[in-house]
Amino acid sequence: MKPVIGVFALQGNVREHLAMLTAVGADARPVRRESELAQVDAMVLPGGESTTMYKLARSFELFEPLQKRIADGMPAFGTCAGMIMLANEITGGIEGQETLGGLDVTVRRNAFGRQVDSFEADLEFPELGPSFDTPYHAVFIRAPWVERVGADVQVLSTVRSGPAAGWAGLGPEAERSRIVAVRHDRLLATSFHPEMTGDARLHGYFAELVRGL
Repeated sequence: MKPVIGVFALQGNVREHLAMLTAVGADARPVRRESELAQVDAMVLPGGESTTMYKLARSFELFEPLQKRIADGMPAFGTCAGMIMLANEITGGIEGQETLGGLDVTVRRNAFGRQVDSFEADLEFPELGPSFDTPYHAVFIRAPWVERVGADVQVLSTVRSGPAAGWAGLGPEAERSRIVAVRHDRLLATSFHPEMTGDARLHGYFAELVRGL
C-alpha cells in the first residue's frame, strides 16, 4: 500500500518533508484546506513557528478539522513546532496559544534557546529496531523539549547532559537528559528537524506506521 500522507503547508519546512516522504514510498501531498485534508491517511506537522501555525490554521478553517481527525485516530508526525502543535499542554507559549492536542505530554516551547543556540547531536533510538542501530544525526533549531510524558507515551530518544540539554554549569557529574522524541499510539513527535539531514529513517518509520493500520 502506498500511504497518502499530507504535510501541513501553511507554514514551515513543507518541501523538505514532501521530498522525504516521497523518498520512502509515500504519496506526499501539501495540505492547506479541509478538502485536501479529507484525502490523506495521515499528516506531518513541520517545523516552523507554532504560534503562526495555529493562527494560520484558524484563518484557513483547518484547525478544527485537523484537530478532529487526530482525535478520531489519524496518524500524525510533529517535528519541532509540530511537536508543540500535537502536545496536550505547553509551557512558554504566548497567551491564548492553542494546540491540536492528542499527544499526552507537556512541551516547553523554545526550551533549548534562541536561533544562536541551535545545535546538532547524534541520538540513539533503541526502541525502533535494527534499522536504527546507527545513531541518528539530529538538527535542533529553537527546539522544544518534553517535560512530562503520560503513562501511555513511549520515550524514543533523549539528549544527554551538558549545555545542549540545558544543564550548563552543573559540571561533568550531571548525567541528566532531555526527552526529544516520543510516540503515543499513532502520534510521533520529535524536537528536532528530521527533514534537514538527508536521513529518511524516521519518515520511513512513520510511513510504515501508517501502512500497518
